[in-house]
Amino acid sequence: MAQLAASQVAVTVPVGSDLSTRRSVFKTHSISFHDKSWAPSLSLDLKTKNARLRNRPIICQSVQQTSVPKVNVSPLYLENAKEPPLNIHKPKEPYTATIVSVERIVGPKAPGETCHIVIDHGGNVPYWEGQSYGIIPPGENPKKPGSPHNVRLYSIASTRYGDTFDGKTASFCVRRAVYYDPETGKEDPSKNGVCSNFLCNSKPGDRVRVTGPSGKIMLLPEDNPNATHIMIATGTGIAPYRGYLRRMFMESVPTFKFNGLAWLFLGVANSDSLLYDDEFKKYLKDYPNNFRYDLALSREQKSKSGGKMYVQDKIEEYSDEIFKLLDTGAHIYFCGLKGMMPGIQETLKRVADQRGENWEEKLSQLKKNKQWHVEVY
Repeated sequence: MAQLAASQVAVTVPVGSDLSTRRSVFKTHSISFHDKSWAPSLSLDLKTKNARLRNRPIICQSVQQTSVPKVNVSPLYLENAKEPPLNIHKPKEPYTATIVSVERIVGPKAPGETCHIVIDHGGNVPYWEGQSYGIIPPGENPKKPGSPHNVRLYSIASTRYGDTFDGKTASFCVRRAVYYDPETGKEDPSKNGVCSNFLCNSKPGDRVRVTGPSGKIMLLPEDNPNATHIMIATGTGIAPYRGYLRRMFMESVPTFKFNGLAWLFLGVANSDSLLYDDEFKKYLKDYPNNFRYDLALSREQKSKSGGKMYVQDKIEEYSDEIFKLLDTGAHIYFCGLKGMMPGIQETLKRVADQRGENWEEKLSQLKKNKQWHVEVY
């Protein structure tokens, strides 16, 4: 692997907002989460240096890029494949991986529970950013006695190198699916999500059957390192974007030197529901020219019309800029509950009408140009 620049040093990496996550997910790699900076003393010097550079008439974004320490990753042969790995392990012959850690990553006031789950696949189920794994929960399918449960797909929330940067782990962002009886208000475990509860209840060392990887729609295009990527997520739909952003801003990948714009829109209920917020704020601090981060907190913010703030409202706020970026080749991604799309499509159509454009024609062109990426569930 190419060596880090002379100004780069070994670093510590923040993972999420939950203290227990910071303490335990990456113990074996001695990564500290208590200090929000990856390289505290050097970062200050570098930022001062950058401040001087920014006062000059001409600046190059790559100057800022090289000044921020990044993490070494391996094995670098994971960069060699020309095509993404697909369905290495099929449902009839799944790979048995091991749970490394399960950590709650939302605060006490978040509706529901969301966990960051790391599994060890030993390098036997390689994947690319934006792909999904299938998980087969234990037990038999109640609709097909004697048969295993159906495969559940989960977007992978890490880069191909995993959270331990060695190509042997993969991460998921899983919200526990719980059903409450509308009449009694009590939880009905018989109707709870089988796979999400299995994963969120797992303990380190537990076994998990994995299939895949699958999916090409959400692969991160890397042919143009100066491209713009507009990422729109609701809740756990943040998963693939976490992988994108770690690859862009956290990892030292010699074959991919990102110098474009990554613009993330995240919609959740409230501040306690934010996912991987510490990581994203770190990128915002270190790469202000290359990363933008906008939140839609439905229970804390109001839209311009006075209603709850959803991602489509936040998109509408920046619609003129978004449309101009799309016209110049930007990629736009949507990931989350499928219920997010009608409101977003309606907003985009209204904006297009106001601009005197035909949305159906524009959408068709975006799809033709492979700028439009949607994965909803």
